[in-house]
Amino acid sequence: MSPHLEALSRGTLATVPSVCHDCVWWQARGRKTVSKERWIGQAEEKWGAWGTVYYDDDGRPLGLMQHGPSSLFPRAHELPAGPASEDAVLVTCAYLLDPASPWVIQSLFLTAIGEARLRGARALEAFAFRYLENEGFEERFLLHRAIFPHDLLADLGFITVRNAGRVQLVRLDLGGLEPSVEPERGGLLGAFKRLRWPVPAPAPPRP
Repeated sequence: MSPHLEALSRGTLATVPSVCHDCVWWQARGRKTVSKERWIGQAEEKWGAWGTVYYDDDGRPLGLMQHGPSSLFPRAHELPAGPASEDAVLVTCAYLLDPASPWVIQSLFLTAIGEARLRGARALEAFAFRYLENEGFEERFLLHRAIFPHDLLADLGFITVRNAGRVQLVRLDLGGLEPSVEPERGGLLGAFKRLRWPVPAPAPPRP
């Protein structure tokens, strides 16, 4: 089996880290709690799969990303620099498991871009954070991330909608534009490419 992407859904949730099984931080407001099972049912009825999982050639997950209409994620209305736009697909979090495979995050973002275009969304949005220059790869990427490095998203073409300190809401408008998969030479994705990691797998067809 070659490296591949699959939709994040009720069926694939069991294969990802256990911390993701019950986490409802994005799905709740304030200190309220919600049932993850109930949210999944509502999300899949309204939208379908609510993210993507990247598997290696042994079927081991290397990373995953959660995304969907901003209306599915009430927390986006409370974050600094929010709320997210109603016309956008919002990338809410990612979990990168393997420090030897940082290019997985690029593939997951490109898949989210393709999914948003396929669903007819006008834009893809995410919350970004300006890290200090001395903060390395582990602080920026490994394990769970709900707010993404600004320089990574800038390399993918996202622009800032609004600022609140070091937190930003960023947006990639999709109307008629094809996102570039060729990273800028001087950017963060360019650094990934120069390290000669494998080319990300293409996005799988969606039902």
